[in-house]
Amino acid sequence: MKALLLLAFGGPRSLTEVEAFLTRLFGGRRPSAEQLERVKERYRLIGGSSPLPEITKRQAQALETRLNARGHSFKSYVGMRYGHPLIEEAVKEILRDKIEEAIAVPMAPFRSRASTGTYIEEVNRAKEGLTEKMAVSFVVGWHLHPLFLEAVRERIQEGLMGFPPTEREKVHLIFTAHSLPKSIVEKDPYVQDFETSVRGVVEGIGPLTSHLAFQSKGGGPEEWAGPDVESLLDGLSQEKVRNVLVVPIGFVSDHIEILYDIDVVYRKKAESLRMVLKRTPSLNLSERFIDALADAVEKHMTG
Repeated sequence: MKALLLLAFGGPRSLTEVEAFLTRLFGGRRPSAEQLERVKERYRLIGGSSPLPEITKRQAQALETRLNARGHSFKSYVGMRYGHPLIEEAVKEILRDKIEEAIAVPMAPFRSRASTGTYIEEVNRAKEGLTEKMAVSFVVGWHLHPLFLEAVRERIQEGLMGFPPTEREKVHLIFTAHSLPKSIVEKDPYVQDFETSVRGVVEGIGPLTSHLAFQSKGGGPEEWAGPDVESLLDGLSQEKVRNVLVVPIGFVSDHIEILYDIDVVYRKKAESLRMVLKRTPSLNLSERFIDALADAVEKHMTG
C-alpha cells in the first residue's frame, strides 16, 4: 500500500484557530490585535471558518476511491502548510501506519518555489530527524492536463448560466491566480504555467473575450505580479464592459481568497463601477477534476 498525501495551504477551522494560523503564516510572529480582528471579521463574513481543510479531506478521499477502483492500493492523508492537520502531522501519521512510500500532490496547479516548492520543502523538513524512512515523490505540473482544462471549462459554462441568454456572448472572462512578488515569479514558471493553462482552456470554449489578472496580493514594499483584479475592472469599466465572470483557475477549492476576496471585495468593486461580477463555482469535488488528478498520479507512477 502507498500513501496518497494531498498538500494544501490550510485555513482556520474556527475563529479560535485564526491567531495560530496567522502566527504560522507570519513565520512565528504573532499578529497584532488589529490584524487578528481584521482577519477574524473576514472569516465571520464567510461563515466563521475556512472550508478548505474539509474540502481537501473530501478531495483526498475521492481521489483514493478513484485510484483504488482502478486497481491501485492507496490510503489518503492530508497535510496543510499553515493549518491543521499540519504536513508534519500527516507525515507522522503515515509512518505510524507503517507505510514506507508516499505520492504527494500539491493542490496548486501552477509551479512556483512559493507554492509547490514550499510544500516539497515542508515535507522534506518533516522527514528530517525521523528514524523511520519514507520515500516521497511529488506530482506537479498538471496545469495542462486535458481533464483539468475540461473541468475548468465545465465551471465556466455553469458560471455563464448566471447571465441572461442574450448577454452571455458579451461576458468578459477574468482568469485569476494568486499574486506573488515579482522577485519570485521572475525566477520560476508560475506565470508561464498560468498563461499556458488559460490558453488551453480558452481554445476549447466559444468566442469570449478573456483577461488574466492576479488577486489577493500581500502587503509590504515589494512589487507584486499584475495586473490586479481591481485595476483590470477599472479599465474594463472605461471600455463600457458591464458583465464579467471571474474564473479563479489558480485555486482548486473554496477558501477565503475565493469567498471573501472575490465574492465580497471584487463584487463590491464591480458594483461601484455599475458592473455585474459573477464567479465560476470552485472545482472542489468536480468529477472531472478528480479524474484529472487520478490520471496525473497514474502517469507519475509510470514515469
